[in-house]
Amino acid sequence: MFLSVFDVFKPGIGPSSSHTMGPMTAAAEFLDLLRRHEARSAAAALRVTLHGSLAFTGRGHATDRAVALGLLGFRPADIAMDEAERKLEALQAEKRLILADLPVLAFDPATAIVFDYGPPLPGHANGLVITALDAAGAPILSETYYSIGGGFVVTAAQREADVPPPSAAADLRLWPYPFETSAAMLRMARDSGLSVAAMKRANEVVGRAEAEVDAGLGRIWQAMNACVERGLSREGELPGGLRVKRRAKRIRDQLDREQGSNIAQPHVMADWLSVYAMAVNEENAAGGQVVTAPTNGAAGVVPAVIRYYIDRCIGADPARIPEFLLTAAAIGGLIKHNASISGAEAGCQGEVGSASAMAAAGLCAVLGGTPAQVENAAEIALEHHLGMTCDPVAGLVQVPCIERNGIGATKAVAAASLALRGDGSHFMPLDNCIAAMRQTGEEMSAKYKETSLAGLAVNLPEC
Repeated sequence: MFLSVFDVFKPGIGPSSSHTMGPMTAAAEFLDLLRRHEARSAAAALRVTLHGSLAFTGRGHATDRAVALGLLGFRPADIAMDEAERKLEALQAEKRLILADLPVLAFDPATAIVFDYGPPLPGHANGLVITALDAAGAPILSETYYSIGGGFVVTAAQREADVPPPSAAADLRLWPYPFETSAAMLRMARDSGLSVAAMKRANEVVGRAEAEVDAGLGRIWQAMNACVERGLSREGELPGGLRVKRRAKRIRDQLDREQGSNIAQPHVMADWLSVYAMAVNEENAAGGQVVTAPTNGAAGVVPAVIRYYIDRCIGADPARIPEFLLTAAAIGGLIKHNASISGAEAGCQGEVGSASAMAAAGLCAVLGGTPAQVENAAEIALEHHLGMTCDPVAGLVQVPCIERNGIGATKAVAAASLALRGDGSHFMPLDNCIAAMRQTGEEMSAKYKETSLAGLAVNLPEC
């Protein structure tokens, strides 16, 4: 298994990688499939059925909007929001799709997207079925997709055959350091004398030039940091009906006023961490452009810890940000391969827990940690998210998701600091912790896995 840093960190739009980016990608891919179908000229209409978590929290996560945008030909990585909004308004008015190399297709988002609240499809909690119909309403082509977290999409056939996503290469012989476990990662680091980031970079340059890797890592951080800055500058209510107010700008303004004064408490650094993360996830909740890290719902943790490193750590060097990202991506790849980063599959331990482990590893690395200390940092952070449910109020990625990213960032820094105080030896290996997360997710009730049927989602203020 090899998952590129550019698959772990992908630009997209909020509020959810699995509920927004994945369905949008699936819809766009179905159009390509239909264009290749021998009976495409007979297609007259499209129908989309959402299952499992996509149905239960799809409205709050804007899944119906994402599907419509995908069927208009947009993809998350390169969507132009102004153009997308114009075309979406036209679709809602005209109720038809006019697409290159296809006949005009009837499609009313209000009725052609069906929310099925029955049992989920067998392959994953996030399932959708897209069907092309002829003029008489008979199906001519149908495909089942699963949105498996982080914006990744597989078909039912790929899921059943356990085929990795197209961007993930399964042939271990292709890569100089093909670690699939943290134990293998540490063994290869010892044998080679390389850091986790250096091994990850060596894998990356198999498929692309080193200059391309560096440029791509620069774009990732630029997009992350731009999202932080947007979130720190905006005020108002978030969409969705909960009337949740943005808080990042107000808190940042308070922190700025306190700097250099004698009224700031020692734990103010935790407030800076939280506000960086909250800024990102407020942007995500508003449907803005974010970077999966490894998901949208957990997109604030990694950039918050990088900002903390740059702004607050003694001896910080911005030139080491690529090392942070490569290290974090290596840990994210291990978790995705051996467990899950999907809230609908593993709960929030798979999202914010994974992000916290990635950020802890990255920070430990750039502060001089050895590979053993990096692995220890990731394990500490993940261990203390085990059992965390995904129970978003009203199906929106707002409560408790925004604050949860801030707390995940503070845990990441604490984990890195603890690991750096030791020599890397510790009781619970990261591999075992990942296995525990997978088992916990498998046994967790579906009510607590992004369906908004339990937990905080049903314990709401009465006024």
